[in-house]
Amino acid sequence: MLISPLWRPLKGSWSTKLLGQIRSSSSKRWQARQLKDQFTREAAVQGLKSRAAFKLLQIDEKYRIFKRGQTVVDLGYAPGSWSQVAVNRTQPDGRVLGVDIIPAQPPKGVSTIQGNFLAPEIQAYIQEFLRNPNRGRLRETSHDSGVSSLEPGVGLDQEITQNKDAEEISEEQKKALERTVDVVLSDMSEPWLQTSGFWKRSLSNPYNRMMNTSGNNFRDHAGSMDLCNAALQFSSDVLKIGGHFVCKFYQGTEDKDLEKRLKDLFQKVHRLKPESSRSESKEAFFVGLNRKL
Repeated sequence: MLISPLWRPLKGSWSTKLLGQIRSSSSKRWQARQLKDQFTREAAVQGLKSRAAFKLLQIDEKYRIFKRGQTVVDLGYAPGSWSQVAVNRTQPDGRVLGVDIIPAQPPKGVSTIQGNFLAPEIQAYIQEFLRNPNRGRLRETSHDSGVSSLEPGVGLDQEITQNKDAEEISEEQKKALERTVDVVLSDMSEPWLQTSGFWKRSLSNPYNRMMNTSGNNFRDHAGSMDLCNAALQFSSDVLKIGGHFVCKFYQGTEDKDLEKRLKDLFQKVHRLKPESSRSESKEAFFVGLNRKL
């Protein structure tokens, strides 16, 4: 059954119940498949939030995305497995900011913002957070006691004010100062429509709302292109020269256009499907290396 993106179920309607039954059946198949999956078992052994961590680990092993001390933004971070990898690979002195519309317990060492990344006010808040080079980064404040704390840093406006030649700073230089990110990761998926849990003070069960696939290849592809393009535009605003970009997408007719946009911004662009990505899945990944000027 194909469901239009404009379709909205009424609470308690027969269509809502039918959709719930479809998802219940899908959930049981998903659970059975997870029990047999080697990467799922290995993720549990290693204390990783999900098997998706291995996709990023395999990408990093091949392209060396991460280095110590980097600033990383993880878009669509929930439940947090990519952020776990990023924290591990950028320590010490790295900082990782996760953004997701879904509420989730962040991994240790990860700062998070809950909100819709596509909303302009959320992107503005993310960039405000990132302008302070020390915000969200652990600093040693007492070598004797070994106590670590979050140390307030100097913001962009203060840096410009303190610069003796502040009046001579061009708009391009100001934009360059705002580019404080080394790596942008995007594992975003469009959430399912909410059909229950309206009385709760948070979103309903994240599994039921995360669109792994909808069963409609065109819809999955089109939705992922919108999210990838939004992530790429954000990367254009915040990535330093030499920075990297990784995004998940569902394959289809429009991914060539996305690849062309990536090649305009990065020196090298790779398309791949990691070993840990299920063979039957339409998902693949673009990796943009070394942001150009």
